[in-house]
Amino acid sequence: MTSKSYVVQMNANGVIDSNVVNGAGLTGKGVRGNGFHQVSVNNGKYPAKVKSRRQRWDVRPSEMANKTCNPIRDIVDGMKLTPNPEKAMIALSIGDPTVFGNLPTDACVLKALKDAVESARYNGYAPSIGYQKSREAVANFYNSSLAPLEAKDVVLTSGCSQAIELCISVLSNPGDNILIPCPGFSLYKTIALSIGVQVKLYNLLPERSWEVDLEHLESLVDDKTTCLVLTNPSNPCGSVFSKEHLEGILKLASKHCLPILADEIYGDMVFPGCTYTSLATLSSDVPVLSCGGLAKRWLVPGWRMGWILIHDRKDVFGSEIRQGLVKLTQLILGACTLVQGALESILQNTPQHFYDSTTSFLKANAEICFKELSTVPGLTPIMPSGAMYIMVGIDIDHFPGMKNDVEFTERLVTEQSVFCLPTTAFDYPNFFRIVVTVPEKMMVEACGRIRLFCQQHYQPHRADSGELDQ
Repeated sequence: MTSKSYVVQMNANGVIDSNVVNGAGLTGKGVRGNGFHQVSVNNGKYPAKVKSRRQRWDVRPSEMANKTCNPIRDIVDGMKLTPNPEKAMIALSIGDPTVFGNLPTDACVLKALKDAVESARYNGYAPSIGYQKSREAVANFYNSSLAPLEAKDVVLTSGCSQAIELCISVLSNPGDNILIPCPGFSLYKTIALSIGVQVKLYNLLPERSWEVDLEHLESLVDDKTTCLVLTNPSNPCGSVFSKEHLEGILKLASKHCLPILADEIYGDMVFPGCTYTSLATLSSDVPVLSCGGLAKRWLVPGWRMGWILIHDRKDVFGSEIRQGLVKLTQLILGACTLVQGALESILQNTPQHFYDSTTSFLKANAEICFKELSTVPGLTPIMPSGAMYIMVGIDIDHFPGMKNDVEFTERLVTEQSVFCLPTTAFDYPNFFRIVVTVPEKMMVEACGRIRLFCQQHYQPHRADSGELDQ
């Protein structure tokens, strides 16, 4: 049997050019460079049938799929959540500010997207890292003399979640480890473990408004540590780090030559009277990959627009990390083009009073929650300074029949139809997280129900009981 080879050329649109094909009965044999495909012709005859290596159906999920687990979903899906039919459900568990409809985005944000749609200029593919004009808009918005940015330093992503995924993936290999806060956003762990990267949890200190335990953090660093993940402002804690504390973290990272993934999706989303400092403005040598997006501050999480800001004054990353990020973005060919088309207008035209109104509302709700729950026996709320959350500690020993935060929040749903997220989902048991984006009336009602629940189940210790009898 004779075999001939032909070269098939692809035109600019990826279509086979029939003018260079000679013959029939083509079977693919591989790809050569420069847009040419090498094929073979076996005189129109197919090769002998190869015996299948499988004798029966045996389709299995990949190792990556098996390693992928979102702790929040894993825990919540296993809970017995049957609300009290006599009370309307109040869900304080979902980190989506749009759920109740009381926090709409600004009109100019909607107009920007409408204009982008009607222009019909953003219906095709964009470069995988985003349109140049859109990246320039983000760079201009965040540029400062202390942390200069250009378009080349911006990668647009499908939400902040993808930004985080790309950063972890570009810095770490299977067998490496990254340092993540505890309690901390569960996605870091989900992404890392799915690609074979181990996680080490460094402690946050509730008695110090959730500052990092720097001594504990440093004890975890080894020669396989590739990245320090820092969340500021924090989900789930609502904490905002001081400039001095951030400088301490940077000093440690510099000492151990650790790049930082700064999750700053809640950046500038801090309560009146509090100050937010972007980490990169304080760094002289530590490279920082800052992840952000429109989701929270602009109240449009479903628009899936995020970004990575590359801050690397000493060129530690060189060209390789930047090129690695470009390659990884090509997996899904970038962020939504319609939102990219609206991005410049959104960043330039959103009025300051919109941001101020949002943070004032969140602070007021957080204060209601803190004040109401501070006097509830068995609970210890920690007042936040930003983001959308408040953490509440449970003195579980005072609630017999409930062995942990999962059972506590389960019973709270069953009896009072109030759902708070147990912080076992954040590897930090015996707290629960409350989302403070609900309408004020609903916040007051929920706190009242939590108080009633605790009053019905709280049992003082014997020593406490004796003191009460005297």
